[in-house]
Amino acid sequence: MAEATANGLGQHALDAAHAPGAAAVAEAHQEHPIKLYLVVWAWLFILSTCSYLVDYFGIHGYLRWSLILIFMMLKAGLIVAVFMHMAWERLAMMYAIILPPILVLVFVTMMVLEADYTLLTRIAFFGPGP
Repeated sequence: MAEATANGLGQHALDAAHAPGAAAVAEAHQEHPIKLYLVVWAWLFILSTCSYLVDYFGIHGYLRWSLILIFMMLKAGLIVAVFMHMAWERLAMMYAIILPPILVLVFVTMMVLEADYTLLTRIAFFGPGP
């Protein structure tokens, strides 16, 4: 270390020489403004209020469940994107986390559409039941 100081190199240069990846890690670290988190928090509050208002106004049926699911997915998307920092991840990582739930929703939709056909087939072959 005395040689490095004598040569004009400081402690920072010694640390970078011993850990070459440390500079890259320091440059990759980013801090986001607090305003971003406050805006997301406000949107989460607004979406939660809207979800509560669905029950308050007594909306029923498919509209009720559709609105609740839409608000839920929007809130989950905001949380994952900002608070879990997925908005700044690589595309491959986003696909690895976002693609499976989308595929699950596609398969659930297919099952819902298939359910009426299955019910009608059972009634046709086994009768309406007791």
